[in-house]
Amino acid sequence: MLPKDFVSPFSGLEEALEQEPSVSVRVNKAKGAEVPTGARRIPWCDTGFWLDNRIPFTWDPAMHQGLYYVQDSSSMIAAEAVRRASEILSGGTPLLLLDSCAAPGGKSTAAIAALPAGSMVVANEYVPQRVAVLSENLAKWGSPAVAVTRGDTAQFRKTREMFDIIIADVPCSGEGMFRKDPEAVRQWTPALVEECALRQREIVDNLWEALRPGGILIYSTCTFNRSENQEMRRYILDTLPEAEPIEFSLPEEWGTVEVDGCTHFVPGRIEGEGLTIFMVSKGKPEPRVGQVATGRPRKERGAKSRDEVPAECKKWIKGAGDYEFTVTDGEVRAIPSRWSAVANALTANVRTVSIGVDMATIKGRDAIPSQALALSTALNTEAFPTVDVDYPTAAAYLRRDAVTLPEGTPRGFVLLTYGNRPLGFVKNIGNRSNNLYPQEWRILSTHIPDSAPTLL
Repeated sequence: MLPKDFVSPFSGLEEALEQEPSVSVRVNKAKGAEVPTGARRIPWCDTGFWLDNRIPFTWDPAMHQGLYYVQDSSSMIAAEAVRRASEILSGGTPLLLLDSCAAPGGKSTAAIAALPAGSMVVANEYVPQRVAVLSENLAKWGSPAVAVTRGDTAQFRKTREMFDIIIADVPCSGEGMFRKDPEAVRQWTPALVEECALRQREIVDNLWEALRPGGILIYSTCTFNRSENQEMRRYILDTLPEAEPIEFSLPEEWGTVEVDGCTHFVPGRIEGEGLTIFMVSKGKPEPRVGQVATGRPRKERGAKSRDEVPAECKKWIKGAGDYEFTVTDGEVRAIPSRWSAVANALTANVRTVSIGVDMATIKGRDAIPSQALALSTALNTEAFPTVDVDYPTAAAYLRRDAVTLPEGTPRGFVLLTYGNRPLGFVKNIGNRSNNLYPQEWRILSTHIPDSAPTLL
């Protein structure tokens, strides 16, 4: 049932609320995952497909290994938008992208997959409680060229036109989520729409300062009304310096609706939830030339020189010569050298949660390898003894239960794999092993399936 004062701009929306939401996932090609043969592919995302039935994702080790991400199919349009922006701006040159309202991480991981090789994504979240899940999902996806930041978008004004692409998937009135989220129906009012529109203008004003000349802003909401979409586009083009429209038309057979420069995904017309998207540029779109400008970067406070990083840690990364290593408050981090100046600029100007690969924690004489390292595409698997485990053992590991290792397993840190892909670390101390899976990531349910859920 639609809210009392809501007037839908699209016919058939109320009927669509009675349909079951679709289920879709996007695979991680960087980890060798592929869309299964015969799957119903999503036309606007070459790594996405719809499922006929929901599986118990929580108990599928492949999801925790970062082989796929569960995401509404409409939201996967972010991958197509980033791909088109990259074609305009790159020509193969690595780009710097900011996902400004990023939690839980769906659009950030889609952007990572769509950007040119070697690009970097900065994922920012305003709500403190949502930062942890954002960090977890990005760690599982495994890209080493990622930063997680936290706070108001106003802080990015200080980065001085640093970003090639900015995704602004802004907080909105949620009209596109009526089918999936009953709370969105209960909360909706005309006053909420106006409140959201004002907040969105503030966010866009902030982000415009962080977008480089010739860069591209990708704006999206999960709502339909003109105040938060068409009028926002008109505000940008009429008010912000050098703003220019970029066409973002989609094939008619995809079922989307275009109205005054905005592309709408409407439940009942597409197999997904509601979403609106458009793109604009800051002046004429121009390919990146030279290095990313970073203002006045400075060395990260508390960081030690690379010579003080434990020697073994440098062996845990493939192509270690392409990384800068630091230790900050006992945390070992590896940052792609290409982006070290950007990393310094971020830590100087923005509330930064993590940058690059969070490799290890130093405790006493030990450097304890992290779960983020286990799941990183930069991991050198040959640096650790490896044990491939069966499904019951993998499920026990993800619950942070004790894991029994085969006789003869070397002492020390051991990389567990499932399906011959990294799952996480344990420390073998001889008569038992310590489970190093993060406490905050563990599966809390005790209802372990008899057999492994199968998706890929």
